[in-house]
Amino acid sequence: MKKIITLFLLLFGLTVQQALPQSRAPKREFRAVWIATVANIDWPSQPGLSSVLQQEEFKYILDEHQKNGMNAVVVQVRPTTDALYQSDKELWSHWLTGTQGKAPNPPYDPLAFQIEEAHKRGMEFHAWFNPYRASHDTIVANLSARHITQTKPEWFIQYGGKLYFKPGLPEVREYIVGIIMDVVRKYDVDAIHFDDYFYPYPTAEPFPDEEDFQKYGAGFASKDDWRRHNVDEVIRTLSDSIKAVNPRVKFGVSPFSIWRNKSPEEPNGSDTKGGLTNYDDLYADVRGWLEKGWIDYNVPQLYFYIGYNVADYAKLLDWWSKNNFGKHLYIGQGTYRVNSKSSIKEWADPLENGRQLRLNRATPNVQGSVFFSSKSVMSNPNGVQDSLRQDFYRFPALVPTMKWIDAVAPLAPEKLAAKSTHKGVYLAWQASEPATDGESARYYVIYRFLKGQKQDFNDPANILAKVYKDTLTFEDTTAKAGERYVYVVTALDQIQNESAPSARVKVKSKALL
Repeated sequence: MKKIITLFLLLFGLTVQQALPQSRAPKREFRAVWIATVANIDWPSQPGLSSVLQQEEFKYILDEHQKNGMNAVVVQVRPTTDALYQSDKELWSHWLTGTQGKAPNPPYDPLAFQIEEAHKRGMEFHAWFNPYRASHDTIVANLSARHITQTKPEWFIQYGGKLYFKPGLPEVREYIVGIIMDVVRKYDVDAIHFDDYFYPYPTAEPFPDEEDFQKYGAGFASKDDWRRHNVDEVIRTLSDSIKAVNPRVKFGVSPFSIWRNKSPEEPNGSDTKGGLTNYDDLYADVRGWLEKGWIDYNVPQLYFYIGYNVADYAKLLDWWSKNNFGKHLYIGQGTYRVNSKSSIKEWADPLENGRQLRLNRATPNVQGSVFFSSKSVMSNPNGVQDSLRQDFYRFPALVPTMKWIDAVAPLAPEKLAAKSTHKGVYLAWQASEPATDGESARYYVIYRFLKGQKQDFNDPANILAKVYKDTLTFEDTTAKAGERYVYVVTALDQIQNESAPSARVKVKSKALL
């Protein structure tokens, strides 16, 4: 009898499951990985590689993440007051060439190369800066005599085995903003990105800034308020500067997971018991920055599992979704923690990553994920990468738009033509004319439908490809012989506003050779 009942329940369960509509992947979703250069975590694999090997490594990383469905990369370009790009203000990074101040050989500009390669693959490029960290250790022999810690030693503090800028000095804040704005002016970046390192994570020793507080802290109720003001000023000034120079460049921050714990003194905090918070320990008032509109997106690092009693992923997700103030919320996924400790069974559970991604999609105001880090995803722990390719990111997605930056859609491409060949279906079109705001297309999106199929432009399964603006042709090598297809092309601008569809073209595919 038990067997009969069990069989009935199984069959009934399958029938109900099959009858339920399957949730469709979103057409708009931010999907990115962090590519860390500090300590050669992700790229380059070691210092001192030839320029050719550096370039080949980076292209391989992009190719793999294109297969993973990513539409953006967040690349660390200034890890320790050094540059992984051509700069006349800071020295070449030793993580790149093995020696601080030594240029790549043969000469090339890694940042210009990386941006071009990312855009070729339809990916946004977010330039990731560490504003305050000046060295990864305190060994002077590792620093060039021309490094700013040596030429301006009065700007720096030794703390926790590293050197940091003094955040309280006005000239330091001016310098940091100037360094980043130099990149905004010179490079075609899509966004500027900060991680969680503001004031350093506290150690047993107090941060040694009493002298600066005595000099600059008049008018503040406490040293903590003064410290938050110092960080606020960098965020506010940089935000204003970016908008003044290139208003289509986004500005985002990826903070530690907890803004503040909820308490009688702080009713706006999250239902967590964290021993450390952004507001009280790193002096980063991220919620305030969002409320004031200083940043365009937020990527809290929710590197905990669902149900963790100190800081529950689900509770933090819900809290951030209710405190985004209309800006974009992407979630920092702790892929590096998967299988990292056998004692934490939740991170050994192959279903945990999927649970988190499904919860993200089911939570209002959550518009995507960023994975830490590239190497962790590519190592495929517990099949994370497989699940992206075969399930969650099986179909492409466009980056969510930011209407407060730009709400004007580009014009549609013109004169789309299709020709069936024995290699596939060859498409060609003319570039879009500039829109009413003067902006031209940055990408083109190719859609394909079967003849007679409903032409649903909101279903990402119908997106065939996304190509960069200098590509006005595409060859569909996946077309099946004898099938009749309808092709449409749209244009995207830098903020990913999408044009109306082009004229439709119909074609019958030939047999492929």
